[in-house]
Amino acid sequence: MVTRVALALGSGGARGYAHLGAVRALRERDCELVAVAGTSMGALVGGLAAAGRAEDFARWATALTRRDVLWLLDPSIASRGMITADRLIDALADIITDQAIEDLAVPFTAVATDLAARREVWFQHGPLRAALRASIAIPGVFTPAMLNGRLLVDGGLTNPVPVEPTAAVPSDLTVAVELTGPRRVREPDTPRRDSAAPQRLEEWRERWRRTLATLTGREEQNVADAEVDQLAGPGPGTGWGTERLPADLGLLDLTAQSFEVMQALVGRYRMAALPADVLVTVPVDACGTMDFHRAAEMIDLGHRLTGEALDAAGVVVRRGV
Repeated sequence: MVTRVALALGSGGARGYAHLGAVRALRERDCELVAVAGTSMGALVGGLAAAGRAEDFARWATALTRRDVLWLLDPSIASRGMITADRLIDALADIITDQAIEDLAVPFTAVATDLAARREVWFQHGPLRAALRASIAIPGVFTPAMLNGRLLVDGGLTNPVPVEPTAAVPSDLTVAVELTGPRRVREPDTPRRDSAAPQRLEEWRERWRRTLATLTGREEQNVADAEVDQLAGPGPGTGWGTERLPADLGLLDLTAQSFEVMQALVGRYRMAALPADVLVTVPVDACGTMDFHRAAEMIDLGHRLTGEALDAAGVVVRRGV
């Protein structure tokens, strides 16, 4: 017998390439996808998996260079400080066809958020391309999508890992892949009581080193003391005792990381109410939200983590007969 899998794919920008590895791992174990739901990058990969085009997308993504990504995003044509995503959608025209969601080989749901109504929207019918464009609209990064009078943004705002849309489909196993898991060097996630007064130099330097490593994606040991010490002293024109901001702190990175903090919290509560049988957790610091040139690395990571999660859960996948 074949194991029937309902798959929920979470949001998280470029880390969403890990979903391709997860789909590949399930296919290798002769699992049959009977339902797929996704948010943001999870919707993009999930929709293509439901259409049988996931590997086509993987080949396209692994060929991207950093320069290609900059051209596709093209911040120079941003509208009100946001990226229109038109070039990205057009570049995928050969893969994301005008196929209707209801005609896909596997039942699929793309999750977006209606800003005016303050609620999530499940797209289960209509053009796949329009649904995916709405679901990937990260607030403050990509322009929202207007569709049937709704102002739509990334579904991660309300449902970062959408298990619920798959619940009505009979399956043997529910697998969820979240992209905002704990960092590889963990800190407590409970509230911390702290002081706004200056700290000892050693403690201050260690905290700043950790912050810079998080912002830049580097290892902490690769952040030199001299680089940290340049940030000492009050920030220009503040007068509030706050310190200088990192010189390479960009608006897109700041917006994306702020969004990730919210998603991690919302996702934790949503999945506690309806847990998956198998949860694959991709660390939030596996790569940056906008590092779309790192597909091969993320696909391999998703493939490995999915295999490990299935093994840890004691899932016995029978070969097809």
